[in-house]
Amino acid sequence: MKKTNGNIILIGMPGAGKSTIGVVVAKRLGLRFVDSDLVIQETYGKLLHELIEEYGVEGFFSLENKVNASLMPTRSVIATGGSVCHEPEAMEHLGEIGTVVYLKLSLSSLKERLGDLGARGVTLKPGQTLADLYRERIPLYEKYADITVDCEGKQLREAAVEICDAVQQDGRKET
Repeated sequence: MKKTNGNIILIGMPGAGKSTIGVVVAKRLGLRFVDSDLVIQETYGKLLHELIEEYGVEGFFSLENKVNASLMPTRSVIATGGSVCHEPEAMEHLGEIGTVVYLKLSLSSLKERLGDLGARGVTLKPGQTLADLYRERIPLYEKYADITVDCEGKQLREAAVEICDAVQQDGRKET
């Protein structure tokens, strides 16, 4: 049986709803909520976009990896930053401490949800578009996910219920 520490780790593109849905899932299951982007900001004393400007995309990935690879909560829902999938060390650690749930959403829906990508702390390399980033990350999310929840056209509550049901079903399969 996989050691989960009772954690649920949410991965997916920026704007997929990891933080918003994560809070609802945590309340529904009586778990704590951890937003790894907020942990990064607290650890380094700067906003995400400031860290990306200061360290560059690759440097930010290194900071993000260090923080995510050191998280040790129990009985928590952890909403990760969208770029965590680029760091195998962090993803391996997260997979060891919990069930990884990929929140899947189409590129067109993401474009509707996202505003200023820079202010949001989205890690785009020079000349890279959101579509490029989407194509790059989807295979990584799929690789690391224990469970995939398609959030397309779903209300917040519907997605949260589906995650809770899927995680509980997954836990029954492992015992």
